[in-house]
Formats: sequence, structure tokens, C-alpha cells
Amino acid sequence: MRTAALFLAAASAFASDTITVFGHKWTVPVASDWKIENDAGTELLRMLVARPQREPRRPTQFALADTAPFERLTLEAEVKRLGGSLILVYAWRDATHFNYAHLSVDTGAKQPVHNGVFHVYAGERVRISTERGPAALPSADKWYRVKLDYDASTGKALVTVDGRELPSLKAVDLSLGAGKVGVGSFFETALFRNVKIKGLPAQLSSLPR
Repeated sequence: MRTAALFLAAASAFASDTITVFGHKWTVPVASDWKIENDAGTELLRMLVARPQREPRRPTQFALADTAPFERLTLEAEVKRLGGSLILVYAWRDATHFNYAHLSVDTGAKQPVHNGVFHVYAGERVRISTERGPAALPSADKWYRVKLDYDASTGKALVTVDGRELPSLKAVDLSLGAGKVGVGSFFETALFRNVKIKGLPAQLSSLPR
């Protein structure tokens, strides 16, 4: 119970507002930064405000699903960038310990802090995937189908875009283990719809103390 309480306390430290969409409650920094819309019967989450953090450089503007931490996770969604990029957060332990996939109009070779998988561990984000491969979201007008698969036991994470694997969206990290999942953007805005979360919740005994 102590470990579960620590995760709840960490979520409270991350943010104080909540929204409800896609069958889940989501914790967000500021609820008014987000808008839930109905698009022909389909729920749509619109991120209205970008709130980049300058020092240390790591994302803070994302919606974190109020679920148990996942040992194995699959996140599926349709996404559309409103600027140049958006992010999928996984293995979230607290506001300073998590990983995320950055999906961008840029390639990693062009901009090393874009279009890749990144690690946050009590400091600035660090790239943990190759810079090779094409941009994940080349078109600003298109909805993309994305899927994030993560296995805490192996540390492997893979994001596919429209069913295609991209070299820059694969990574391995064993430092965080089980964690929560979220969607948002580092320093821009985005749209999300048909978000589905499934996986294997972690046992309390396997969580960090």
C-alpha cells in the first residue's frame, strides 16, 4: 500500500487538475489548457496551450492517464499535430522520472532533440534512440494511427506510425520499470482521438520503493 500511495503522491505533485475522456480520468497541469470535443460522435481531445519548460529541458504539458502503473503496455491512438510535433509518455514514475516518444515533422538527423525516444531521470531529457529514419509526422493535415508498445521487463519500447516501424522510435531502457502513460506535446499543441490503453498492471511488489 505504501508504494501505491507514493505513486498517488507523485501524480499529485505532477498536477492538480483532471479531465475525463476516452473512458479514463487524466491528470493535467491546467484543465483549461485542454478541450474535449465531439467530432461526428467521436471524442476528440484538443490541446490548446503549449507550456514549454526551459530549465531543465523536459516535457510537462501532457495528460497522464489515471491508471495503475503498467508492466506491459499498449497505447493506440489517432493523432494530428497542430505545430510540428507531439509526444507519447510511458514508464512514468513521477514528474522527473519518465520516458517519452517525440513524433515530429523533423527527422532526428536534422534535429537531434526531435523525432525519437527520450529519457528523463531527475534532469534534462536525453535521447535514447537512434537519429536515423524518416520523420514520423510529415503532414500537418493528416491524422496518423500510432501505437506504443512497452515491456518493463525488457525495457523495450516501440512506436509504429500507420503500422510502420521507424528506426528512431525504438529504444531500450531498464532504469524506470513499470509506469503510467500519457499524451501531449513538449512545446506545441496537438489533437488526439480514439485513444485506447491496455496492458498488464504491475504488481505492487514489483514497483520501486
